[in-house]
Amino acid sequence: MRDLTGRLARAAVAHPKRTLGLWGLAVVVAVALIALLLGSALTTEGRMTNDPESYRGYDVIEEHLVPDTPQPTEVIAISAPGRRFEEPAFREKVEALVRDLRESGDVPTIVDPISAGDPRLVSADRDTVLVPVGIRSGSAVDDVIALVEQAEGDGFETAITGDRIVDHDFEKLSQDDLKKGELQFGLPAALIVLLLVFGSLVAGLIPVVTALVSIVVALALTAILGQAFELSFFVVNMLSGMGLALGIDYALFVVSRFREERNGGRPVPDAIEIAGRTANRAVLFSGTAFVLAMIGMVIVPDTILRSLATGAILVGIVSVVASLTLLPAILALLGDRVNALRLPWLGRRIERSAGTEGRLWSRVVAAVMRAPLVSAALSIAALVALAAPILDFPTGQAGVRAFPDRLASKQGFEILEREFGAGTIDQVQIVLSGRVTTPTAVAAVERLRATIERDPAFSRAEARLAEDGEAALVSAFVAGDSREGVAVDAVKRLRATVVPEIAEPAGLEGFVTGTTAEVIDYQALTSDWLPIVFVFVLALSFVLLLVAFRSLVMPIVAIGLNLLSVGAAYGLLLLVFVHGVGDGLLGFENVDTIAAWLPLFLFSVLFGLSMDYTVFLLSRIRERHATGASMHAAVTFGVGSTARLITGAALIIVMVFVGFATGDQVEFQQMGFGVAVSLLIDASLIRLVLMPAVLGLLGERAWYLPRQLRWLPHVEIEGARKPT
Repeated sequence: MRDLTGRLARAAVAHPKRTLGLWGLAVVVAVALIALLLGSALTTEGRMTNDPESYRGYDVIEEHLVPDTPQPTEVIAISAPGRRFEEPAFREKVEALVRDLRESGDVPTIVDPISAGDPRLVSADRDTVLVPVGIRSGSAVDDVIALVEQAEGDGFETAITGDRIVDHDFEKLSQDDLKKGELQFGLPAALIVLLLVFGSLVAGLIPVVTALVSIVVALALTAILGQAFELSFFVVNMLSGMGLALGIDYALFVVSRFREERNGGRPVPDAIEIAGRTANRAVLFSGTAFVLAMIGMVIVPDTILRSLATGAILVGIVSVVASLTLLPAILALLGDRVNALRLPWLGRRIERSAGTEGRLWSRVVAAVMRAPLVSAALSIAALVALAAPILDFPTGQAGVRAFPDRLASKQGFEILEREFGAGTIDQVQIVLSGRVTTPTAVAAVERLRATIERDPAFSRAEARLAEDGEAALVSAFVAGDSREGVAVDAVKRLRATVVPEIAEPAGLEGFVTGTTAEVIDYQALTSDWLPIVFVFVLALSFVLLLVAFRSLVMPIVAIGLNLLSVGAAYGLLLLVFVHGVGDGLLGFENVDTIAAWLPLFLFSVLFGLSMDYTVFLLSRIRERHATGASMHAAVTFGVGSTARLITGAALIIVMVFVGFATGDQVEFQQMGFGVAVSLLIDASLIRLVLMPAVLGLLGERAWYLPRQLRWLPHVEIEGARKPT
């Protein structure tokens, strides 16, 4: 096992065509599996699995209060400023649209506002009318939106919003943003960075090829796994984004080590074997650290976070296997042709510099090492200052108000809010479970309805009793956006005081549910699990680094520095998106909260990715130190020889996530910005300044291992000695 990566490299060199053939077969099978199974493996739904209050309320509704006929889930607004609903032309417009919707077959449930005679469907100034509808299926949404848009004109404004429309727009917006981030921006930018790092087209394309192979195979594994477990459609985007990042990173390190050994005069087979025993061993450990970080998300009781983690874990494992087997086979077949199609002037200089200390990086490290205490103090102070805003870290969920104006759901939201005060048709639902037909219970239900009716955060409160007398439902529309702070605070108030004070004296159990309540429950879930995930991931990473480097101090240093970069990213997120510092310049949406899922996601992803750079850098330092170099010399060499690669690897991932940040979906803007700034901090301030400064201060003490732990296995991640 100590020479596993070296033996795999030797096997690939001995049988390169066979190895490539097996990977080619795997890709063909994977494509077939994706075509056959992926569609049935993914869902657009997400749910919490910890049975929150909102879900318990839904269960009572399902058992006692589900109406016999399907209920509308969307609402069409027809508005004509300056006109009135009673005018013949207005009624003709409504009748024509209702007729077209019925004839389409896509809208089985329609409430005709003319025949219904419900005054709640007409605005106070009589210039807007609502048509509640129920759409047949998600696949019919585009056709219904098209019918509504066709009705616009002649002074009439028409728009539709509701559950299916919002879900449809959110999914479309997310897919468009992620596609643009990965394919239209991230991948071309990654190729440019690879060309600058390697100086040749062939060497630059190898990491992309191995990354794409890893993505295809991992996607097939996802399709298989999705037959047994519920996976969100977001798993595809997570898998492809992480596949590009990890696959390119790992190939970057291995190909660079191969070129370094060739520059030293090693024959091609020996250069590949040494790269296998050194760079690929670091890849194995860094990949393991990444998977462990992702396992932290798996334990969270939320199907979307678990799906994201599943995609990242699968592509992480496949990327490591590809680096250990496919990459050595490609290098064996190419040999020195890996340097073909060099960039003019720059290519040969970059090729000759492989494995040597870059002059710029060496000067920076030398300056840091001359004054390590000052460098460390200033760096830590800067990072702590950036992280300071996290002392007040509001989380939540972006609502329809944050959608681009071009989307149907946003247009409908604006008409509803302008004319009716409630921008969505989401309702707060208070479910009272128990015997509700007693005089005391009936009075409590009415009192609750009247209390909610008086609350300006709600409107149009209604109450109804279940036919079996075992439950009651009080519902009301939420003013404004049901996911915003005003609505969230109002529903929290209902849960904390209003409902218990009214329901409990009447012998009833109250559950507050609805969209806003789900947002609150999800916020509580992520908040409760964040410290658990922190402890879980940090503990596993500590053990892995302890074994990898046989040092008690080094894992503490690595983990502490990674936490500083994550904390700084959290702080910058708040400064830009919540406090509005530079948001206009950067083109970001200013919101009241950070997406509730983002702190968990960012911690796991950033910790996993930064461990790649940590393991790679420390392995080079340890490798040079094992040959007898002083700690000062080993640190200078390790940082100077890896800085260009680590910076290039970080820039590639930064480019991918900057693409996400340029999209229209505010939660993906936050995700892309958070990952990008954290990795920039990690690859610059952490790796070039803070880590060398800390290691310079520690000296030989950085490798301290208590006598009680000397039984730990000698895995020799640095591959300093060839096994005999």
